[in-house]
Amino acid sequence: MLDHVFTDAIGALRDALEAAMLERQAFEERFATDVLLGDLTWNTSYSLPGEGLPPRAQADLTLVWPSWSQTAWRTWYAGETSDQPPAIEIEVVIRLQRLAESPDPTVLLAILPAAGPLLGNQQLERSAPTVETQYSLEDSSGAEPRARAAEFAMEVSWEGSYELGEDTLSDGSVLDSHFAAMGGWISSTLVAVGDLDLAFLPPVDELPFEDGNP
Repeated sequence: MLDHVFTDAIGALRDALEAAMLERQAFEERFATDVLLGDLTWNTSYSLPGEGLPPRAQADLTLVWPSWSQTAWRTWYAGETSDQPPAIEIEVVIRLQRLAESPDPTVLLAILPAAGPLLGNQQLERSAPTVETQYSLEDSSGAEPRARAAEFAMEVSWEGSYELGEDTLSDGSVLDSHFAAMGGWISSTLVAVGDLDLAFLPPVDELPFEDGNP
């Protein structure tokens, strides 16, 4: 097992989400490295159980370990001093999808907290909402194809940087205590957005079949 503070943070966050009884979207989890800059990125997605595929509401989480943090961590590990402690960049995105009608983002903002979960003494800050429209092509009987809006989604993100102080670097259990609150915060936020009175399309596994194909 790789002994590294970044993998410890990933494990602490995963434990917090699973303790909150959230369901991991296994095919949405990725661990990647930027071969040019050296940054490490971990992405994962969780939803409430029984939401179908894709879920109506899900949380997309991203942790980034910048190359400069790796340098600072190696300096600390070698017993030397560093001007700046290493940090993990964090983004939490709450996404509503499978919407049947174009949504009003103010409805979502009205129930979402302006401040994100607290990590140690640092709070994630909310960004402006985003609305997506997915189009499908209509059969125009030989004429130019026409696109129509078929599905909508909207999302809001919280971003911030989690600095790793001496106590966190020396004791991995501090990570567990700092990330523990994120599971409950994400779970309660998903419940709140899922209770919005909005029209949703059925999940893919409930769509009708035609000629043996979905």
